[in-house]
Amino acid sequence: MQFKLAYGKTGLTITLPDAANVTVVEPAFVAALPDQIGAVRDALRDPIGAQALRETVNASDTVGIVFSDITRPTPNHILLPALLAELDHVPDEQIVLFNATGTHRPNTESELRTMLGATLSGDAIVDRFRIVQNDANDRASHELIGTTSRGNDVWLHREFLACAVQIPTGFIEPHFFAGYSGAGKAIMPGLALLETILRNHSAVNLDDPRTTWGHTTGNPLWEEVREVAQMAAQSARVSFLLNVTLNRDKAITGVFAGAMDQAHAAGCAFVKDTAMVPVAEAFDMVITSNSGYPLDLNLYQTVKGMSAAALVVKPGGTIIAAADCWDGLPDHGEYAQLLHSADSPAALLEMVRAPGYQRQDMWQGHIQALVSQKAEVYVYSDHLTDAQLEAALLKPCRNIGALVADLLTRYGSDASICVLPEGPQTIPYLAEQA
Repeated sequence: MQFKLAYGKTGLTITLPDAANVTVVEPAFVAALPDQIGAVRDALRDPIGAQALRETVNASDTVGIVFSDITRPTPNHILLPALLAELDHVPDEQIVLFNATGTHRPNTESELRTMLGATLSGDAIVDRFRIVQNDANDRASHELIGTTSRGNDVWLHREFLACAVQIPTGFIEPHFFAGYSGAGKAIMPGLALLETILRNHSAVNLDDPRTTWGHTTGNPLWEEVREVAQMAAQSARVSFLLNVTLNRDKAITGVFAGAMDQAHAAGCAFVKDTAMVPVAEAFDMVITSNSGYPLDLNLYQTVKGMSAAALVVKPGGTIIAAADCWDGLPDHGEYAQLLHSADSPAALLEMVRAPGYQRQDMWQGHIQALVSQKAEVYVYSDHLTDAQLEAALLKPCRNIGALVADLLTRYGSDASICVLPEGPQTIPYLAEQA
């Protein structure tokens, strides 16, 4: 039996034994909207819970538009041209584009040109508008605006806060600890100082059982993200959300624009109906991708695919994650150093759970350790060596089909296997826990 996993830009075909007991779990396919730019324009003119954007924004306003970085498949090349067309009455010099890098590296000029494309008139967006990339380590570029109800001092990018109009953009999918992406995540962690992000992504929050895929209500991490977005909006005259949903081809299937809470809730409901799939029982093995390019650019991002698989793997079972990882572990950030600081998943958990412990990327190590405590985790990657994977507390795999055949001798020929060809674009869950 052959299956194609979303992997890099071209996909990965794997061959499993013909007699294997395989269940494929993938989201319901939703066709792309026939006129995607037109759909975005229409949503901006008839938003959810708000006035049309053009009618709301004055020519004298300063406008801050937040866009996702290279690690996200957000179709910025569609969203930004449509947005800017609705704002053509505002002078270019009064519009600033903010790259919501959070703790990620800044994007290169080449990446920005590819990501953002051109305006509807054909001008390259990077040449026409000023772009500001968040540096989570630069306190001078951030401003303290208050403290959340959970005691987190909120530092956000001061230039964004100075904009009279705030427009966060992004796409909505289930998220492994925020519940869903989109909405306020563009602002925090997107435009936040590292120490604010660290407190939000704390071990206490991550250990809360409500901090997981598809849960926002009662999720302490998400609720603080929402609170921070509300705090930021208090400094603006207008706060307006533009989020979209995507299918496996990364094409737009829905546009949700307007008042942040209302538009995001509508988008989350749409995603839940298509991307979250119940299964009757847990599996001995789960084979997952990390949704292909650009989401599988490095091992750090691949933790999301592992986490999705962990939802339906049996305790003591096996997860096999396939990710291109052309960006390595990566070398930037502290994820690699964090993993190299511990000799086992248990030791890693003990380290990040220590009172007062704070380190960039600790949240990703925390989730990876939790997954590894539930199941053994193998990774297939063309860009990571066996030594790199072992040092990252994971097991290397060079042939998924051969590994599955070998595991069947351990589990038995009738062992149950789940294949998640689109990785975390599909969130399986046990029906009995719904």
